[in-house]
Amino acid sequence: MLTTLDGGGGLKSFKADKGAAISSKTMEDNNEHNSLGAGTLYVVSTPIGNLKDITLRALDILTGVDIIAAENVNHSKGLCYHYNISTRLTSYNQHNHRTKGPELIKKIKNGSDIALITSAGTPAISDPGSLLVSLAVEHGIKVSPVPGVSAVIAALSVSGLKMDRFVFLGFLPNRTGKRKNELKKVTQEPRIMVFYESPRRIISMLTDVLEILGDRNVILMRELTKVYEEIRRGPISSVLEVLDRDNIRGEFTVIVEGAEEGVKSHSQNPDIEQEIRDLLQTGKMGVKAIAILLSETHGLAYREIYKKGLALQNETEKKSIVK
Repeated sequence: MLTTLDGGGGLKSFKADKGAAISSKTMEDNNEHNSLGAGTLYVVSTPIGNLKDITLRALDILTGVDIIAAENVNHSKGLCYHYNISTRLTSYNQHNHRTKGPELIKKIKNGSDIALITSAGTPAISDPGSLLVSLAVEHGIKVSPVPGVSAVIAALSVSGLKMDRFVFLGFLPNRTGKRKNELKKVTQEPRIMVFYESPRRIISMLTDVLEILGDRNVILMRELTKVYEEIRRGPISSVLEVLDRDNIRGEFTVIVEGAEEGVKSHSQNPDIEQEIRDLLQTGKMGVKAIAILLSETHGLAYREIYKKGLALQNETEKKSIVK
């Protein structure tokens, strides 16, 4: 039994009914787009944390289909139990997609309706579900979206940034070398960039972003919609300082500001650090003046040069104290 708000703000009850969940009209429409007797692949969004974030249509579909193809069956059992959904679950993920994909396609061709879900959010976004969708399209099977929660959109909606343009880059490579190479490709990307990252790699990921893209503003979001939801904002260096390296939990969505239009990142000029050092050693110019000079001379971002200059100045002062 599911309790929801009615139009007047009161409570009403809704019971999932497998027999009535997917209307006959919907089934007729689906069959018109498929080969005779074929079913439909529904791509169903599920909550990223708070179970109340599921849509009524998603509950209808999950109750009415013949099979739910889940990225993690044990994880999805909790959702189904919570909403009294008894539909059979089967596993479909990055480990078994080569064999399981064709099996599911065969079932759909034979008339079964299948709902594809991921562990959290919208399937096929940085998710092996895209492979099943692609396979269904190849076989002329109708694929129907059942929209809902997406961590990308949820994060952007509370970022406070201008959302005219953004680019989603998903998970960066696990290895530092490959990760840095990917980041070098977006040093001049002017749009806001959105990444996903695991708790095991968030420190190394942010460290590499700082090195390659400079000390840009970042919005770090952890455990969105969950009890311990946390959002941190500020320069990457500042965010790294406050992260508890020994107690990092939960999945992260990371928003990084884009490059300034018409300027280059200091990471594209490997000699710039030495130029800053040389100018600092003369003692004739402060960090601000150096940043203005080099940003104008080389077409680099003033903010990045200024922050790099401060870091090098602090480094020099610390060495002097040690001596």
